[in-house]
Amino acid sequence: MSKKQIAILGSTGSIGKTTYKIILKNKKTFEIKLLTTNTNYKLIINQAKKLNVKNILISDNKNYLIAKKKYKKSKIKIYNSFKEIKKIFKKKIDYTMCAISGLEGLEPTLDSIKYSKRVAIANKESIICGWNLIKNKLNKYKTQFIPIDSEHFSIYQLIKGQENKNIKKIIITASGGPFLNKKIKNVSLSDALKHPNWKMGEKITIDSATLMNKVFEVIEAKKIFNINLKKIKILINPNSYFHSIIIFKNGTIKILAHENKMEIPIHNSIYGDNTKYYYSTQDLNLTKINNLNLSNPNMKFFTTLKLLKLISDKDSLFETILVSVNDELVKLFLNKQIDYKNLLYYLNKIINFKKFKKYCNVRPKSIKDIININHQTKKIVHEIIYKKKFF
Repeated sequence: MSKKQIAILGSTGSIGKTTYKIILKNKKTFEIKLLTTNTNYKLIINQAKKLNVKNILISDNKNYLIAKKKYKKSKIKIYNSFKEIKKIFKKKIDYTMCAISGLEGLEPTLDSIKYSKRVAIANKESIICGWNLIKNKLNKYKTQFIPIDSEHFSIYQLIKGQENKNIKKIIITASGGPFLNKKIKNVSLSDALKHPNWKMGEKITIDSATLMNKVFEVIEAKKIFNINLKKIKILINPNSYFHSIIIFKNGTIKILAHENKMEIPIHNSIYGDNTKYYYSTQDLNLTKINNLNLSNPNMKFFTTLKLLKLISDKDSLFETILVSVNDELVKLFLNKQIDYKNLLYYLNKIINFKKFKKYCNVRPKSIKDIININHQTKKIVHEIIYKKKFF
């Protein structure tokens, strides 16, 4: 039996490391064609040695040059640009995990589709900003796509074999983050980073605190499953046991639950229905099932949810603006340059500028359009924060 050929884009990040650990358990089953990182050359070299990987890519030029010099006697080939992947992939590989965070992950994701039979995408920004470009490439190269976000993976599982016309409502659940049902005044960075259920990167943890991650997940669901926004609803589920609920027009309701572990959607995206490789999981958690405490989110508290009213059912560059404004403000908050109150204030204020709303009807035609509006938006955010210049 031939080995399954795999690539992990962003193997040193949170999702990438989880994917790596899953593969490591049965490494004889796989041939890892490529691992990539931005700066963490020490970790990726270690990963490559343990998995016997011949090709790695370090996109940050400074760290690439350091690694190239330090490991010049190694048999591992070190690349610096995603344009070089055509040297690595002579034919389509079986699976690519696209786990590079931020908009930096969009171009590598697009590049990888041509060379993959199946791509798993764990990058919100790529889907939100460039879904029409991704979809065109998926169709062109007949590549299968699997979403890795727990909510979208759950929806993907629940609607298999169903037509959209049969779906009445899609419900995405939210834990409510660290501030659910709490009166908050002075929020510290450490407070905002204390997620009650999930261990994630800092940026996504802040998005969970503001519930901006759910704004993004609704937009993702709209795009991935071609569902009208009015059919998508958010419910608070504090223990994060249910990940999505589908209400069908025939009167039936499907619910998908699993432990708060990203290993589960990743494991399933790699192995599918292969019964040889089971995921070892706990039995049904009756305590969580009996204490679901589902409720509607408090719109006065989670003000970010109001931003969904600005989103249309059509793909547009406004969605890139939404991502870019949030990215920059969260970065400023993580660097303690603005406080939590100002994070929420500027998030709502800047996105509502007339200057940006005109992009609601402008569809991205290329990755260049997305990159340009991303740069312009971040520049405006900085001018507002540092120069108090409002548009």
